[in-house]
Amino acid sequence: MQSYWMQMSGSDALLELRDAPIPTPGPKQLLVRVHASSLNRGEFLPGHGKPGAWKAIGGEGAGEVVSAGSGVSGFNPGDRVMGRCAGSFAEYALLDAAEAIPIPSNLSFEQAASIPLTFLVAFDMLVLQGRLKAGEWLLINGISSGVGVASLQLGKALGAKVIGTSGSAEKLASLRSLGLDLALCTRQPDFALAVLDATEGQGANLIVNTVGGTVFAEDIRALAFEGRLATVGYVDGVVHADIDLEALHAKRLTLFGVSNRLRSKEQKAAAVPRFIAEVLPLFAEGRIVPRIDRVMDFAHLPEAKALMEAGAHVGKVVLKMPRAT
Repeated sequence: MQSYWMQMSGSDALLELRDAPIPTPGPKQLLVRVHASSLNRGEFLPGHGKPGAWKAIGGEGAGEVVSAGSGVSGFNPGDRVMGRCAGSFAEYALLDAAEAIPIPSNLSFEQAASIPLTFLVAFDMLVLQGRLKAGEWLLINGISSGVGVASLQLGKALGAKVIGTSGSAEKLASLRSLGLDLALCTRQPDFALAVLDATEGQGANLIVNTVGGTVFAEDIRALAFEGRLATVGYVDGVVHADIDLEALHAKRLTLFGVSNRLRSKEQKAAAVPRFIAEVLPLFAEGRIVPRIDRVMDFAHLPEAKALMEAGAHVGKVVLKMPRAT
């Protein structure tokens, strides 16, 4: 089978397309014929993997079950599944059965491949940790990213009012059809007053920071009493920021990070049953339609990576796998 591998060399990610054997599913694993897989910025960052070491890449995909290892029940060959799985930029990949999510019949493989990672992250931020309620205000920094768009869609489905920041007026305009209530065109930490004005002086109840340290202090200023701030990325490269302890103390704020880097397989999979019960019906009913910026052929991963890193997308960039041979 064909499979993409990556080597981190300093700040560069070297990609290589290899011929590799089709893997064999171990206990509690599924072998999946991958039809589509989507890109995520984090997997190409310098801290992803050991410098100098080659590793199979890709973090989420969708396809059909080929076979199952021991201890797996509830899945049969031909079943359409999606999930977070290592090495998904390949014709075949192994998927832990605990991570496998059935694909609703109304979704294509390309749509399904754009769901598992970003929407499970959004579910973690908005529901499990963020405790977002209907009628509350949600602010998303860098809203045009994959996680940003997923958070917008899930937030609206939960009944929240959503404010988004982006440096592109065009991108913000394209998100109005998804229910964006207030678009703030800025890349600077200058949005708190506009947020306070829109919320009648209250501030945002929950903020999703996909940008990083440059907006952290401004997010603190924009938070409401008992507000929650989720940090999910730092595309600006700024990993240190000042904390206004007086605001943290007086407003009883909650600050939390969202990352799977140090979590065990069991910890990562623990939220999947709730996601299937609470969020998957939103896709099946058409209340959430995955936002795909574009679908590119498997052979064009380097171009897809460059597109994503240039920030020239709104939503997800998806790879379409070659037909089985």
